[in-house]
Parts: sequence; C-alpha cells; structure tokens
Amino acid sequence: MPSLSEIYSNCPIFLKNYLTYMSVIKGKSENTVKQYYYDLRIFLRYNLMIEKNISPDKFDSIDITNFDFDIIKKITLDDLYAFMAYINNEHSSNDSFRARKVASLRSFFNYLYVKEKSINENPAQNLDTPKLKKRLPKYLSLEQSVKLLKVIDGKFKQRDLAMFMLFLTCGLRLSELVGIDIKNVDLNKKTVKVVGKGNKERIVFINDLCVETIKKYLEIRPADGLCGDDRNALFISSKNRRITGRSVEILAKKYFELAGIDSSVYTPHKLRHTAATIMYRDGNVDVRTLQKILGHESLSTTQIYTHVSDDFMENAAKKNPLAKINLDE
Repeated sequence: MPSLSEIYSNCPIFLKNYLTYMSVIKGKSENTVKQYYYDLRIFLRYNLMIEKNISPDKFDSIDITNFDFDIIKKITLDDLYAFMAYINNEHSSNDSFRARKVASLRSFFNYLYVKEKSINENPAQNLDTPKLKKRLPKYLSLEQSVKLLKVIDGKFKQRDLAMFMLFLTCGLRLSELVGIDIKNVDLNKKTVKVVGKGNKERIVFINDLCVETIKKYLEIRPADGLCGDDRNALFISSKNRRITGRSVEILAKKYFELAGIDSSVYTPHKLRHTAATIMYRDGNVDVRTLQKILGHESLSTTQIYTHVSDDFMENAAKKNPLAKINLDE
C-alpha cells in the first residue's frame, strides 16, 4: 500500500490540500485519509471518463494528477446522483460501500465550500446517504475463542499468543494492536496505551493472563537489528520490523483454519466483535464501560455489540410462564 507522500504526489493540488487538512487539522488516521483518497480518485476518474469520453475499460488507468478544478465547479447534485448510479452498477451495490462514497463526497465538497471557499455552492449538501441494513456482527463463541488460543504454536508462539490475547480480551482494532509501543505497556499497572481512530489515545486495562503472555513474549522479543521506529514497537516481525496489519491478517487466517473456524468469514476485526460480545454477555460488562474500552465516540456504535444471542432468546421463550400452562385441563 502506498504511503501518504506517494499518494500526495499523484494528487491534483486541491485534492492534496483536502487530504492534508483531514490529516493535520481534523486528525484523521492515515488509513482513513487513504480511504478518502481512493473514494475521491474514483469520483475524479468518473468525471474525466465522462468529460473526455474515455472508454470504461480504461477506467483504472485514468490519471487524475492534472485534473482541471473547473470541472469540480460545474458539479451539480444530479451529477453526484449519476456518479452514485455508476458506482451501484459498475462497482458495487453494497450499501456500506456506497454510503462511504457519499460520506467522502459530502466531506470533500463541504471542505471546498466552507473552508477553502473555492466553490459558490455545495452540491453534496442534500446528497442522501443509502439506508444501511442493520446486521448483527459476526463473533466467535467463548469455546471457539479458547480453541483459537490453544492452536497457536510455532517459532513465534509467545508473540502470537500475546497479540491474540490482546485482541480477545481488550477488543483492539488491528491498527491499534500493531501500533503499540513498548513504552506504552505498563505490566505493573496492567495497562496498555493505544492510539485509536483520529489519533485519540486511551488506556486499556489487561487481565493477569494477558500480562503473563506479554511478559513471556518480552523475554524472547528480539532486541538486536531493529532500526528507527521499529525499536519502539512491541510486536516485531520475522524480519525485525514492526509487524504489519497484513502479517497479522495472514496469521489470523492460519490459526482460524487450525481451529476449524471459517477463515473466509472471520478476520482480526471479528475478534474485536468477539471481545466486546464476551465482555457484555459473559462478563456482565455494562454498555457504558464497554464504550470506553472499545474507544467509541458514540454509544450507539457500541450497542451493535450488545445483541442478544439466539440461545438467550431460546431460554427466554422456555422460561415464559405461559409455556407451562396445560391447556387440556
């Protein structure tokens, strides 16, 4: 994946200014800024395809570096809906995918209109967001979680155990896990400082078993051959670098398969769902505390993890007093 500096070099100046604003002023994470770029690159390519009558099969190779800002000034709400129809028909009809494109467009045009004042009106102001279907998050059962931890083995067993314990007991995001520095781990206080979305820091408490797995890993963590920021990283790869999110995804896939868990369905982010669900359902953690642990700004975001499992609903049905009535008497 390209760095932000590489992305900026391929941006027209107005897009670079917007991305810089979102990164420096709004404090958005690098991953979020990159996602804005990819969404808006599709939008700019679409406009060039229409403007210059470029063949759709050359869409992915359209260069936006010298995009004419006068085209942006002419954009109307109808043009945005036409773009969304194109997204729906040619890219994805997935509600979340399209909703993200709408969010990027609204943010971008709001910046141009309110902050930069380079357009006379905001065409995205009344752009509707696709209605999202509510889906219950996928998560592992308590038994599956234990099985996953028990299959972890090999040369990097201690490191991987520590990582997956943090996933399953703290509900960390993948970016938060790989971004942990040694200095942010206090085993005496049993805390870890993590950097979440928008570069916001929070303190996460860890349990005794998690402390033990981290201690054992630190005993064998490589100390030689590390350079720059990699020296500060808690989790080190086989190449003596800070472990990457992609490497953790590959490890997760391997361990899911060893544990008999469908790796096409479950990802490291599903372990965040799992941790939240286990804390709420089996650990009786209240939703407000869960919100702080997960680092959510909105309580409504946390509430998707507080779903009631089918077995709970089945038990509730069995316990209904009316279920015990004998209608033949």
